[in-house]
Amino acid sequence: QDEIDVTRLEAARRRNKSEVEAAGGRLTLTVFAVKAVAAALQRFPQFNVSVDPTKGEIIRKSYYHIGVAADTGEGLVVPVVRDVDRKSILELAVEINDLVQRTRLRKSSLEELRGSTFTITNIGAAGGRGHFAPIINYPEAAILGMGRARLKPVVKPKQGGRYEIVPRMIMPVVLAFDHRVLDGVEGAKFLEFFRTTLEDPGKFLLNI
Repeated sequence: QDEIDVTRLEAARRRNKSEVEAAGGRLTLTVFAVKAVAAALQRFPQFNVSVDPTKGEIIRKSYYHIGVAADTGEGLVVPVVRDVDRKSILELAVEINDLVQRTRLRKSSLEELRGSTFTITNIGAAGGRGHFAPIINYPEAAILGMGRARLKPVVKPKQGGRYEIVPRMIMPVVLAFDHRVLDGVEGAKFLEFFRTTLEDPGKFLLNI
């Protein structure tokens, strides 16, 4: 588990929110997380797998289909955003908004609810502010959980060897993974890459 400083990302999200809404999308932190996870899966392909314990096989995937858990009021359903690595932030914002809305209305197809290689669940919208233990979406090998970003006091270094306390938007995240397939060192590296990617919004806004 970790905490991510999304202050700059949240500012960028607000600046571009209207443009995305005009195109029919919703620019949420989940959208950025989906793109960052796809980048992390490319860097660490051992996470982009499915597990078949009956055959003793680990199947590595060459595509990046990210499941986004959606609360339907009667439980979580996971619509799938396909080929995330090939899509811009704007395209993802539009597609995820459409998928989630249709899933909540029970209008998504069966095909749109299967085939994910990795899942993200965000309990922030439901008020979840801390770390939690997300359940892996079998047969995937890992899942990323996000909590609500909120202002927290953070100690930052100043010139002259001094420090100051500043307000920053901090988002809790947790990575759960199958220890039969992955180990703690790999998990730490994946989460660190994800954190540094989200903390540098310029990586996203180049293709918004």
